Amino acid sequence: MKNATFLVLVSAAATASAAPTQLFDPQRLSQHVKVVSSDAFEGRAPDSAGETKTVAYLVAQFKAAGLKPGGELAGGKRGWTQDVPLGRFEIKGPVTVSVNDGNKTQSLAQGDDLAIRAAMNGDKKVDFTNVPLVFVGYGVSAPERKWDDFKGVDLKGKLALVLINDPDFETGAGEFGGKAMTYYGRWTYKFEEMARRGAVGTIIVHETAPASYGWATVKNSNTNVMFDIVRKEPAKSHAPMEAWIQRELAVDLFKRGGANFEDLKKQAQTRDFRPVELKGVTLSASYAVDAQVIKSKNVLALREGTGRKGEYVMYSAHWDHLGVGLADAKGDTIYNGAIDNGTGIAALVEMARVYAQKPAPKRSVVFLAVTAEERGLMGSEYYAANPVYPLAKTVGVINIDALSPHGPTRNFTISGSAKFDLLDQLVAKAGQYKLRYTPDPKPEAGHFFRSDHFSFAKRGVPAVSFDSGDDWVDGGVAAGKAASEAYTENNYHQPSDQWSEKWPFTGMARDLEILYGVGADLANASTWPNWSSDSEFRGARDASASMRK
Repeated sequence: MKNATFLVLVSAAATASAAPTQLFDPQRLSQHVKVVSSDAFEGRAPDSAGETKTVAYLVAQFKAAGLKPGGELAGGKRGWTQDVPLGRFEIKGPVTVSVNDGNKTQSLAQGDDLAIRAAMNGDKKVDFTNVPLVFVGYGVSAPERKWDDFKGVDLKGKLALVLINDPDFETGAGEFGGKAMTYYGRWTYKFEEMARRGAVGTIIVHETAPASYGWATVKNSNTNVMFDIVRKEPAKSHAPMEAWIQRELAVDLFKRGGANFEDLKKQAQTRDFRPVELKGVTLSASYAVDAQVIKSKNVLALREGTGRKGEYVMYSAHWDHLGVGLADAKGDTIYNGAIDNGTGIAALVEMARVYAQKPAPKRSVVFLAVTAEERGLMGSEYYAANPVYPLAKTVGVINIDALSPHGPTRNFTISGSAKFDLLDQLVAKAGQYKLRYTPDPKPEAGHFFRSDHFSFAKRGVPAVSFDSGDDWVDGGVAAGKAASEAYTENNYHQPSDQWSEKWPFTGMARDLEILYGVGADLANASTWPNWSSDSEFRGARDASASMRK
């Protein structure tokens, strides 16, 4: 669910400087991506024919590699999967939505003006008329930073308009750490905070820079089928309406409500900001929601250890993508997800094959392919809350999400800027391959919160999500950055994220050697990596220290 550093098209010259890999075959990686991102897999949505095919493919590949089933116990024996119960929510029929400013009523179009998510609060129908709009700045309540965007305003019976990212995003300095996004900047936090405050709904104003992706990504990701973990009280986490709005339309609504968007945005970057109601501007909406509970599946394979087999090193990747959705300009409705995350599936399968060919390590190695990452890290969240293997005995998690299928780079990065021993080991191993570590080039994009390692990190498990570098051996940083920007604009979460025969996969093969080396070192050691002493995740890890003696 994040960007990688690559172009959809790459010249054949990118392969020229790539040295052959000993452990990972680029052609095998390419073939896996080609298969799972083909139209036959229908975009790999949870609870679809695409899921059935993807799970069967993963199990067949793990079996062929010679691994043991690593999933849930049934009748005293482990299977290959873990059931993941999920709420499934889909808008049925037309979406009728309009705005009224006291003078006229304007109809708004789902997908073009607004991207409205299917309600996940349990309602079968969302239906409200002339609900007032209140601008709540960045929608942040952070007592530890002495920051309150709400100032006691009651949101019950109102729709909250909110900005994406943190108050520091544009200034680069302030109470939220500058450019690097905090969890307060994530849309998930904003939706949850407004629900806690009883709002009728949350409407996030989309701007490409602070969101780190364009409207096409917002539209495709939010007008599709929604999934959530099964909650006892879903209304405490989800308001009836959750939506995004185009910036230009929001600016117009502010003007019609007697306010200036840019002026209020600047005020919202300060502690003194107070919520502002758009005078006379109201929204009406009506649409039906089909809500069901389904069971998706995580897939697990195990390379059992020898001397310390009750301790676990984990590799993870999500197998899902967006499935079938709105058509693009060419009429294509299948969101194939070749790079995001066909590359992760290929990496996991080939990593398992290499481990199976090598002598068994001291510790056990788990290969976890999770569902519903694109719906909010649901598969990894469920696993981390219901672990098949104890989190206290999980040495570390190496997550693989959207790697570059192109030629090699001179650097690598990770999602986010956390400090921990696992990163130090990764940096040291990469140095053996003459790769340097480059900090996350876009910490403001909040990648740390957007991939499956976060589900483990927040529970204390050292977890890292590896990202391909942007300093290409063939073309340098200029080529790498151009590639990243082109992918984000033209292919990320769009039907055009498709396999290409022009991709050499040589850089990915080299990167997987590094990730194998780090995991193998951990699996043959007796040490336990930890977070830095000032990390917000250190306390959770230390709390389980007695279980690792």
